Amino acid sequence: MADQRRYQLIVVGVSAGGLEALKHLLGALPANFPLPIVIVQHLRPDSGSTLAPCLQNSCTIPLKEAEEGERPLPGMIYLAPANYHLLVERDGTLALTVDPPVRYARPSIDVLFDSASDALGRALIGVILTGANDDGSAGLQRIRAGGGTTIVQDPADAEVPQMPLNALQAGGIDYVLQLARIPEVLCTLATTGGRQ
Repeated sequence: MADQRRYQLIVVGVSAGGLEALKHLLGALPANFPLPIVIVQHLRPDSGSTLAPCLQNSCTIPLKEAEEGERPLPGMIYLAPANYHLLVERDGTLALTVDPPVRYARPSIDVLFDSASDALGRALIGVILTGANDDGSAGLQRIRAGGGTTIVQDPADAEVPQMPLNALQAGGIDYVLQLARIPEVLCTLATTGGRQ
């Protein structure tokens, strides 16, 4: 019998090679995509606010840097600002912190994934894309343990395969997909509420 869960949020973690991967992923989603998407891209502390305008040119979904206390809205994309951890609070709002780096990263993918899993459980989809470390592996396991759905970019398809490889080795992955297939699967999950 099909799983009829209804998702409320997608969280995405990406590092080295991420700009092109995000352009492809977000650019392939329709303008009427029904879920909010929250993204951590590893950034240098001094990188400023250049990521959002660069990605907005590639997609039709409105996109912005996340702000303290805002509630993610359907059909919006939120990016972690440089040098801030981005969390999802229990009430569903977003929070920014300057807590110490995790796995040498701030923003940290694990911090986002762990907090989102605590807040949303089964209503969460977690995605790991290209990257050069193991940030996000533990967070993805936590999403799966909480009943959420997990997606990893096929390492053979990733510009930098270490982050997807580490996520696969950690286990608990529902889908291993080439980047070109991830938008299709996200659309199916978002609209049907169940696994393919």
